[in-house]
Amino acid sequence: MEIITDQLTWKDSYKLYTGSIVPRPIALVSTMSAEGVPNLAPFSNFCGVCPQPFTVAFAPLIRPEDGTKKDTLRNIEATGQFVINIVTEQIVAQVNEASFEFAYGVNEFQETGLTPVPSAQVLPYRVKESPIHMECVLEDILTIGKGAGSSNLVLGRVVQMHIDDRIYDHGKIDPFQLQPVARLAGEYYARMSDLFTIASPKRDKSIGTK
Repeated sequence: MEIITDQLTWKDSYKLYTGSIVPRPIALVSTMSAEGVPNLAPFSNFCGVCPQPFTVAFAPLIRPEDGTKKDTLRNIEATGQFVINIVTEQIVAQVNEASFEFAYGVNEFQETGLTPVPSAQVLPYRVKESPIHMECVLEDILTIGKGAGSSNLVLGRVVQMHIDDRIYDHGKIDPFQLQPVARLAGEYYARMSDLFTIASPKRDKSIGTK
């Protein structure tokens, strides 16, 4: 099968995009509106950017129906702050509920039953049930594309992390204790339960590299 992506509709492109780029980590992003109303929404267009400065990114799509911005993006543009809450097996059902397109100004903490707790350096609340919180300040927003299927890439600098002691092991995160969940396409999710290791390659330093 050979496909020229520029010839696809945004819906057909979206199916291949979400079905091929897998598994994707999920960022449950909490924000605060300019009026002080909390917001909570999951995004699987989420990745790390670099460890120093500790920077993460996620990309909320423009709503294809009317071309408007997601509430999360509107709030970040207004306040310059957000929190990334890592999604686990224990909360994935409630995270799925938060993906519903609620009207602007609705408090998704109340709708999903997740518990808001104050952050240390930013205004948006953290999600108590998540074992990892990343308090972020906005670095930049890049607009990618136009119209249906386009998005805005949000870059955030992590200014403080909160990590559950149960998953923290001598400066590292224990993946077995974390039990993260990943996003696939459609209604499919993946558990990270079948883990395996591969030793990093070692080379004789006297041998040149290409």
